[in-house]
Amino acid sequence: MKRTLRTTALTMGALLLGLGSPAIPATTAAADPAPRVDLRVLVVTDGGPATAAIAAELDGAGTPYTLVDLTRADRPVIDAAFLADTVDGRPRAKFQAVVLPNDAPFAAGSGEMAALVSYERTYAVPQVDAYTYARPQNGLAYPVNGGYLGSVDGVRAEVTAAGRSGPFGYLDGAVPFEDNSPTVAESYAFLSRPVAGADFTPYVEAPMPGRQTRGVLVGEYRHDGRRELVVTFAYNQHQQQFRLLARGIVDWMTQETRLGTSRNYFAVHVDDVFAADDRWDTTLNCTPGDVDCAPRTGTPDPIRMTAADVEHAARWSRDHRFTLDMAFNGGGSVEHREEHGGSDPAADRLVADRDAFRWINHTYDHPYLGCEQDVSSVPWKCATDAAGATRYVSRAEIDHQIDGNRRWAERAGLPLRDGELITGEHSGLRLLPQQPEDNPHLAPSLTANGIAWLGADNSRDPGQRQVGSALTVARHPVNIFYNAGRVAEQVDEYNWIYTSRAQGGSGLCEELATTTCLDEPLDAATGYAGHIVPLETRVALGHVLSGDPRPHFIHQSNLAEDRIAYPVLDGVLDRYAALYAADTPLVNLPMSAIGAELRDRAAWRTAVRDGDVTAYRVGDTVTVEAPAGLPVAATMPAGTVHGATAFGEPYAGTTSGRVAGPGSGPMTLALPGSATGADTADTGAARTPAPAPYRKAPHTPVPPGVARPVPPGPQG
Repeated sequence: MKRTLRTTALTMGALLLGLGSPAIPATTAAADPAPRVDLRVLVVTDGGPATAAIAAELDGAGTPYTLVDLTRADRPVIDAAFLADTVDGRPRAKFQAVVLPNDAPFAAGSGEMAALVSYERTYAVPQVDAYTYARPQNGLAYPVNGGYLGSVDGVRAEVTAAGRSGPFGYLDGAVPFEDNSPTVAESYAFLSRPVAGADFTPYVEAPMPGRQTRGVLVGEYRHDGRRELVVTFAYNQHQQQFRLLARGIVDWMTQETRLGTSRNYFAVHVDDVFAADDRWDTTLNCTPGDVDCAPRTGTPDPIRMTAADVEHAARWSRDHRFTLDMAFNGGGSVEHREEHGGSDPAADRLVADRDAFRWINHTYDHPYLGCEQDVSSVPWKCATDAAGATRYVSRAEIDHQIDGNRRWAERAGLPLRDGELITGEHSGLRLLPQQPEDNPHLAPSLTANGIAWLGADNSRDPGQRQVGSALTVARHPVNIFYNAGRVAEQVDEYNWIYTSRAQGGSGLCEELATTTCLDEPLDAATGYAGHIVPLETRVALGHVLSGDPRPHFIHQSNLAEDRIAYPVLDGVLDRYAALYAADTPLVNLPMSAIGAELRDRAAWRTAVRDGDVTAYRVGDTVTVEAPAGLPVAATMPAGTVHGATAFGEPYAGTTSGRVAGPGSGPMTLALPGSATGADTADTGAARTPAPAPYRKAPHTPVPPGVARPVPPGPQG
């Protein structure tokens, strides 16, 4: 079993009493009430990327924080009154943790640093040094004395035994640093060892180039009644190494008791199932049968899954314990049967294996449902009437496409969720530059057909918005083209798009501000495996590690012929499995659940931003006040209870989730060690914990029904 080091001989009650409970000021009488510690983080920034990255992590989870920008003349002064006060006769610490840009961001003798030091000692509030030079003042030797300072691009760092039993136990151990370009310095670090005699616990270490020893990248320094998490490498919020460690940094500073929650999500939609996709013509550099080719240019050569491709997809899904979402067009099978004497082995196999997949309505036969397209020129444009007004596809046609596909699925016995819809090419929704507004017939059709969730293209329409009865669910396009079933076609089209005219490409990469050109065309034999697959894997994995629940989409053509999608999907699943421990699985949600997560996340963030959510901890009791009807998002130690039931679900060694409140009044959570959540400190037993190394709760199991990638079995 993984992560046995996370089990500790301490009881949970003793653990929290020794590490998690706020201290009472030394001058306070034993009978005085225990302090209230607000669940809010103080982030002090100097404008650098490290504090911005931590703030982004808090934003993403929905964890409240206050930002103090040292570069602003109008910033508040950090003094005793800013940090603490008294509420209802009880001392209040306004922040549960402090994030500083480094260990000494203020001038020598600063009253603000003195106020922070006193505050942290008084209330046992931990401090994160977001990116700091290694020096004796933070428990480390100067790197010039037997250490290393310089690039750590491509270095494989490791979580130590203390890190695995502590804040980084959700990782399997490896923390690989990115090295995306040999010509760009991406990561810089100060590597050294703890000073002799320092109370310092390394959590993440890396080999020192040119030496046989390892240096500290992240560690905990305990001194003078305080605890600091010392981080000695530079990073930004998008880099893989930070994304891997971000959860642990926040776990450490909040002692796993905070508002907000996060998971790692991955869902893959396969569009155009039962239909066929037009093929890229490597001579014409366009797609015959589609609007990017001039009218009547070339002969369409469709790509369509076979029964063997379907069997492979079902077996792949079972082997990886990962469910693909099939966005289907029932009319594609009807047409195929009409052209093949009633035979459609691929459709028969899909229906037989229907329980291996999830199913999403993609309209009956995939027409464009926005404006009526005038394809007499490239690019196409919206057709207009005699008065110059845009002509739109009718409400009747949209109704037919939604309901016709639904009824076809019923006859086929597919387990369709009626409230989900993805229109062909996300049509009907606005599309720049041709169609700046939604088809006005789309919203009423969605409402009439009971559609609650509507797929959108994240590259064009990323924000969730209301369209009739539906909320949009933006999907990440994977840069594996719909019109490619073979590696050669994918590489040829990729070169056409991403090389300059001088190198034989389209030159689009020279014209578009958001696109860069390849240095040279990809090799037809090696370009796919050597460039496209690693790049698309890294992009998709980046979305996963950032906690982004939005699904990715490919096309059925990518599961046919050379089956070019699988190397990318395998890359994401295999790399994730190699990085994360078993209790931190990928969460593979259906479209409706993703939409609900995006909706609830937005509502929670709005409430937090507007100050409508407050939470605080007194002893082993957490009290949360939130607007009625808003589910409370929180992350708590394993064993936390809400009333008589366990709070949330286990994930990454903690318990977390969105839980409905009592409807009126505050929600009360009892942390482990407190059966009733009572304020035990009010009995007169003062608690002033001495700083000690962070320890996690005992290992918690994977939530039932949550997928965990496993190495694939034999594949055909």
